[in-house]
Amino acid sequence: MPKQIHLAAHFPGVNNTTVWSDPRSGSQIDFASFVHLARTAERAKFDFFFLAEGLRLRELKGRIHDLDVAGRPESLTVLAALAAVTTRLGLAATVNSTFNEPYEVARRLATLDHLSEGRAAWNVVTSYDAFTGENFRRGGFLDEADRYTRAAEFLHTARELWDSWSAADLVADPAEGRFVREDAGAFRHEGQHFAIQGRFTTPRGPQGHPVIIQAGDSDEGREFAARDADVIFSRHSTLEDGRAFYKDVKSRLAKYGRRPADLKIMPAVTYVLGDSERDAAERAAEIRRAQVSPQNALAFLEAVWGRDLSGYDPDGPLPDVEPDLAGGVSKGRAQFRGDRSETVRRWRELAEDRGLSIRELAIEATSRQTFVGTARTVADRIDEFVQTDAADGFVFVPHLTPGGLDDLAEHVVPLLQEKGVFRADYTGPTLRDHLGLGPARTPEETA
Repeated sequence: MPKQIHLAAHFPGVNNTTVWSDPRSGSQIDFASFVHLARTAERAKFDFFFLAEGLRLRELKGRIHDLDVAGRPESLTVLAALAAVTTRLGLAATVNSTFNEPYEVARRLATLDHLSEGRAAWNVVTSYDAFTGENFRRGGFLDEADRYTRAAEFLHTARELWDSWSAADLVADPAEGRFVREDAGAFRHEGQHFAIQGRFTTPRGPQGHPVIIQAGDSDEGREFAARDADVIFSRHSTLEDGRAFYKDVKSRLAKYGRRPADLKIMPAVTYVLGDSERDAAERAAEIRRAQVSPQNALAFLEAVWGRDLSGYDPDGPLPDVEPDLAGGVSKGRAQFRGDRSETVRRWRELAEDRGLSIRELAIEATSRQTFVGTARTVADRIDEFVQTDAADGFVFVPHLTPGGLDDLAEHVVPLLQEKGVFRADYTGPTLRDHLGLGPARTPEETA
């Protein structure tokens, strides 16, 4: 039997994915936009709908960079509203583990799981920078080296809170006059980052625990996912890279008593359809140029060079000056925290070998795994990745809000269903059902 493909929808708007200048582009705040994309995903029988998070508007040279959208309404609030206008689609929120507290997050996620009848998911992320921390009371108190240890303890504490209620705690016996057992919701946690005790207010949700999602390609991120996550995001542009990542992460599961099927690997991808391969390629090139405008190309390089490069021609060669490694003109962009001198070296080598301008280099450097072609070609390529263990499925990030998934749902999904590799309908009510995970174990089963 062929492997079944898992699909998810990402509401675009973080980084420069969205072509907001397109006449077909709509609001990224109006609730109708969220409804349109979510209902499209549900009509196509996607596993879940995913919202990213930005805790602070990113800056370039001390100003908000208006070509890099980084902010929207709070995710869990939006998903709670979407729970009322969808029936089966999973609802995944990115919630930061650095600048939140376990009790609050656990309660909000348990509430969403109840309101949606078992469709909640949590993408666990961290923040490394004091710049983001300035929006919060504690500021940049947490060393970057501690971010995964806090995240791991944060998730462990949330699970303790969800497990503080057993199935038998909600008695609701009018004859006896007792609603709950007297020890319901009692918890106590003492650890490196959290020392809390009390009573958790929300009974165990339909899934037991919301589905846990993790995004990270570092060794620490892979280990965190192997130990604790149900879904992991990745970004790999070739079958070979995808297979290597898939094999590495899946091989880590056994030491935690987990099976390969317990963790779904779902890279973030885009797509462009055309009537022919050539037509699709031309459309894809046009979209990439719209996403990476001349201003955006310069801003992208400025973040790496650490310098004001406004005097350079975006359609000209790369800057001849060396990067200012001690300085920085961009704040809040995590992708530029590595060895910037090595990045500059690789980019100069690439630009020289291929004759790339600044803008062309930015387009090349920011591209992600993209499916481009006719509907049949795209369906076959998606299936190839999954059947050859380069992925378990994909999170599609459309370039238009909110209608960017319409073509995929109308033209590609039916072909996957025709192949027998994607569901014709949902077979269960919860997100764990969609992902083939089964319910989270109860405290009694864990003991």
